[in-house]
Amino acid sequence: MRVLHVLDHSAPLQSGYVSRTLGILRAQRGLGIDPVALTSPRHGAEAGPPAAPVESVADFSFHRTPSPARSLPGLGFRAEMAATAKRLEEAVEELRPALIHAHSPVLNGFPAQRIAKRMGIPMVYEIRAFWEDAAVDRGTTTEGSLRYRLTRAMETRAVRRAGHVFTICNGLREDLIARGIAPDHVDLAPNAIEPDRLPPVTVRDAALATELGLGDGPVIGFLGSFYHYEGLHLLIDAFPIIRERHPGAKLLFVGGGPEDEALRAKAAPLGDAALFTGRVPPEQVRRYYSVVDLLVYPRLKMRLTDLVTPLKPLEAMAMTRRFIASDVGGHKELVDDGVTGRLFQAGDPAALATAALDTLDPAAEARNAAMIAPALDFVRTTRSWSAVAQRYVPVYERLTGQTIEPMRDVST
Repeated sequence: MRVLHVLDHSAPLQSGYVSRTLGILRAQRGLGIDPVALTSPRHGAEAGPPAAPVESVADFSFHRTPSPARSLPGLGFRAEMAATAKRLEEAVEELRPALIHAHSPVLNGFPAQRIAKRMGIPMVYEIRAFWEDAAVDRGTTTEGSLRYRLTRAMETRAVRRAGHVFTICNGLREDLIARGIAPDHVDLAPNAIEPDRLPPVTVRDAALATELGLGDGPVIGFLGSFYHYEGLHLLIDAFPIIRERHPGAKLLFVGGGPEDEALRAKAAPLGDAALFTGRVPPEQVRRYYSVVDLLVYPRLKMRLTDLVTPLKPLEAMAMTRRFIASDVGGHKELVDDGVTGRLFQAGDPAALATAALDTLDPAAEARNAAMIAPALDFVRTTRSWSAVAQRYVPVYERLTGQTIEPMRDVST
């Protein structure tokens, strides 16, 4: 069965969105599904104009959508959806998929529904976050504004029209049900990891530690994208408290994003105790995980973070790294406090510092070690992409009337 995924953006860009996409595509291929993909004009806005109509990245083909001509203010989103629909119709005619699987934002959902209806094929819609809540975090709208309410109404309409809907967490699903969406119309396809690609990290990369000038540490770190909702400024606020007990502590930020410049400026008074590496190649990420003694996920409390689950704590669990996370709803859905990880009060630098110091205390080693096995079991049994991808199968088969057969090994 060929499934055409419609995406906001994809590899070679780096983001949690891309990590999720690649996990799904690889797992579906392993199940016997033939996944192909198309990206919206927004991919080009980040990566630049596509070099070719179809690009092969990470062993998958991505059909690119050119950016539309500039339009009058207020008509940009409509132009984007029209461009996506045009490119999607071309891809459907060429690829003949059995099903279209559109992923949020709703700018992908509407074009996918239009083309699916026109071409007579089923369509599912997957919501990774509510676009209106992300816009609030970016400061482009406010909760309850006209734009916010219009976007929310668009999302609800897309959900009602889809053949079936998936969300990445219970928070999003419950929100849709509260809007009147039938519970059996929405299933979970939670965030997950690929255990084989993220085996436990047991040895510190001494060469990298020396190269970065980390010293004896401890090293407090964050690896990922720098968005305001991640609350990374709170980690900088808490760091002087941590250094009072650990004068040699270092703060390590690996990644980049909209908050990069602001975070560097805020951390400047810390001098060489705060290090920013910029983005690193995916194949190098494990090396950086190995030199961090404590990962911190200080997400701010807001609708976005209460409803949406992140990927990073799952990666930390898989690689058996110590971490602490704020007690927002998205983290609570992943972390069993004191069993698989440690939670602290969101928005409070002092609470962050206390949790960090407690976790770094040599007296806590036995407690920290006791969390490793439950965390590993959680990600390997319920949060692996191979397990999560199975959730799509019955919906795909019901909507298409086809049976997904495991791919035969023709190499022998």
